Amino acid sequence: MANHGFPADRGMAFAAQFAGVYLNFTPADAPSRAGKLAAFLADGMDQQMGWDGNGKLAAVAIQPYDIEATSASDAIVTVAFQSGSRRMMLSVPIYYSDDGGGRFVVSGRPAILPAPGRADLPQLAKPENDDAAAAELKPQLEDFFKNYGSGDTTGLQRYVAPGKSIASFGGAFTFAELKDIVVPVGGATTREIQVVVVWSVPSGATPSADPNATDANAVGARLEQAYRLTVEKQGDKWYVDDIRGAGRAVG
Repeated sequence: MANHGFPADRGMAFAAQFAGVYLNFTPADAPSRAGKLAAFLADGMDQQMGWDGNGKLAAVAIQPYDIEATSASDAIVTVAFQSGSRRMMLSVPIYYSDDGGGRFVVSGRPAILPAPGRADLPQLAKPENDDAAAAELKPQLEDFFKNYGSGDTTGLQRYVAPGKSIASFGGAFTFAELKDIVVPVGGATTREIQVVVVWSVPSGATPSADPNATDANAVGARLEQAYRLTVEKQGDKWYVDDIRGAGRAVG
């Protein structure tokens, strides 16, 4: 898609900022909304941009999605957003004035569109697992993740390959369970493995003065996360070289 010299990144940021105002309204906020929209609209445009002042709309997760530049000055930006349980798109026509200030303005009425549907994800076969290596790794990885969560640098370093350094969560999460280990079959002492870890997420609740009081929000959440690790065996012990987010799910 030709961009005709249009400053795409700045244009998309402008349109996303406009969408944050345009897509959120209630009758009580009508005057405030009009004042905010004025910073984006060309002279003479409807101050409410086609809204009749009734009802309400709320949008979150507003992100630039695409841009179609039709000239060096004109473009149509598509912004993705979430409203309730729906993903939708907002198409915003904008004009760019290259007068030394690099200014933008909304040049026409926006259009709300449905978002594309989800992609179909074919299932991948789970690789043959090296059960012996997984059994060796399990207790060592459990200790690694306990220290990875707690931030015990000395404890963590016992499971990190010599010469390597891995930053920890510093107590933000507490290790709860190593739920799954996938170790592909292979004789190499260095392996690429995937694990599923369950973290306990602190509730952040303030303790009550009443020892008999109960607070459902005081219970920390359990959150499953998938990681990809490079591990290497030295003697009878495995060490972690690297830790990253896991890729596509298998099995």
